[in-house]
Amino acid sequence: MKKARWRCIPSPPCFFSLTGINREIACEILGDYGLLVETAENGAEAVEMVAKSQPGYYDMVLMDIQMPVMNGHDATERIRQLPDKALAAVPIVAMTANAFDEDRKDAEKHGMNGFVSKSINMKEVAEALTKFLRA
Repeated sequence: MKKARWRCIPSPPCFFSLTGINREIACEILGDYGLLVETAENGAEAVEMVAKSQPGYYDMVLMDIQMPVMNGHDATERIRQLPDKALAAVPIVAMTANAFDEDRKDAEKHGMNGFVSKSINMKEVAEALTKFLRA
C-alpha cells in the first residue's frame, strides 16, 4: 500500500498555535500513522499548492476553516473552480472547533467532502482517511 500524501492546513487561533508547535505535533502524529504530510500557512497558499500539483499528488486535503488571508470555505471553493477537473475533485475534509450540525452543513455547502473536529481526533481522521484515500 502506498503512503498517502495529503495536506494538513493549519489555523493559528485554535488547535494550531501561533508558534506552530501544535501544528508540528499534529503533523508528527499523523506522520506516525504513515501519512506524508505537507502544510500551508493559509488558505491562499493551500489553493496555490493544489493548483500547482499534478492530479493524484494529494490524496486528501485536511482544511482548517479558520485561517488567515483566506478561510477554508473560500479556499475550498477556489480549489473546486480549478480548470483541471482532477485537481478540483481532490477530497477536502473540513477541520474546525465548531462541530455543530449547521457547521457540517456549511462545510458541505462550500464543497467539502467530510468533517472532523478539533482538537485532532484520530478516530475521526482515520474514518475520513478510510473513506477518501485510494489503496
